Amino acid sequence: MMALILFLSFLVMIFIGVPIAFSLGLSSFIYLLIADIPMNIIPQKMFGGINSFTLLSIPGFILAGNLMNAGGITERIIKFTNNIVGHIRGGLGLANVGASMGFAGISGTALADTASLGSVLIPAMKKEGYDAPFSVAVTSSSSTIGPIIPPSLPMIILGTLATVSIGDLFIAGVIPGVLLGAGLMIVTYIISVKRKYPRGERQSFSVIFKSFWGAFWALMMTIVILYGILGGIFTPTEASIIAVVYALIVGLFIYRDLKIVQLPNIILNSVVDAAAIMILVGFANLFGWILISEQIPQLIADAILSISENPIVIILLINLLLLFVGMFMETIAAIVILFPVLLPIGIEIGMDPIHFGVMLVLNLMIGLSTPPLGVCLFVASSIGKVSIGRSSVALLPFLGVSILVLLLVAFIPELTLFLPSLFD
Repeated sequence: MMALILFLSFLVMIFIGVPIAFSLGLSSFIYLLIADIPMNIIPQKMFGGINSFTLLSIPGFILAGNLMNAGGITERIIKFTNNIVGHIRGGLGLANVGASMGFAGISGTALADTASLGSVLIPAMKKEGYDAPFSVAVTSSSSTIGPIIPPSLPMIILGTLATVSIGDLFIAGVIPGVLLGAGLMIVTYIISVKRKYPRGERQSFSVIFKSFWGAFWALMMTIVILYGILGGIFTPTEASIIAVVYALIVGLFIYRDLKIVQLPNIILNSVVDAAAIMILVGFANLFGWILISEQIPQLIADAILSISENPIVIILLINLLLLFVGMFMETIAAIVILFPVLLPIGIEIGMDPIHFGVMLVLNLMIGLSTPPLGVCLFVASSIGKVSIGRSSVALLPFLGVSILVLLLVAFIPELTLFLPSLFD
């Protein structure tokens, strides 16, 4: 009965538009009030959820991403990718996906990818003659690549919860991220040929090299971070500070698009973004503690395992659950609440925690662009001034290939575990 009150109050608050973090906190407060549990448990559990040295990397990576973005990185990555594939039919759509893969190493979040790249590319695609729903669908679906290719804020949270190597999680996402990008490019090209979307002029090698050099320092950030973490040179938290220093040097002295007067506003926005994530993690940890005290994880595990003992069926059921949750719940909240619940099930059927973690993140990312409630789809549709209904129809081929990649990742562990094994 108490668990029912918790879930009902949570769902009602989401339905009436209360932000996810406060929905978690208020529903937990109502539960504690009715259950007559001392309220001092709230700060204890919230602090326990964020009291992690590794989580200190989140503000650093957010600040580094904002510094790089303010330094003109978005335009440079778009220009580089468009110079490479712009001469192909549907080249600007292909550049959209390619820019998402490049921008993934800067932002680490799907929503930042959608907002930053979408605000530039969706109007540009519409101007070039691409259908607005198609432009929205390409942008929304490709934004899911962001948290798969490192650095990834969701994987930092996941690594903290599972006490597994964040460096291994980072590099485990490389092959799935590239596969997803390649799959979305194939769909983009096929649709572009069928609809005879425009192509640009083929650029000379010198022009391509010049644009590559323009984007080089931004693209190098991912390599610096990965090499440093995997090489044992610095921890993820130290890597985030290195990334901030790197972003400052590149923005101020190499690109010179970043101005000193912009720094206070960038820092303030980064603090607000980081605080929002930390509050979310704190409330989610409180909510998760209540779930554990009500034995909800065990009930869910028993329910899934009672349906079948076949690992294939269990993996499919887990993915269906995650796809559904990803459509309406914020990614980090979903990870904090569901990962501790579902990981034991994955381990019981023989899945490696690294493999399971990448599958979970990829799944939740797809949910962000899945109709009818995917937040990235909403943002992209708003930028493109297209109804959710029309965007959802245009998204279906991209959603199909995303789910295909998800199934490959889920059932072929080597796709995630091969690269980490090279560094053992």
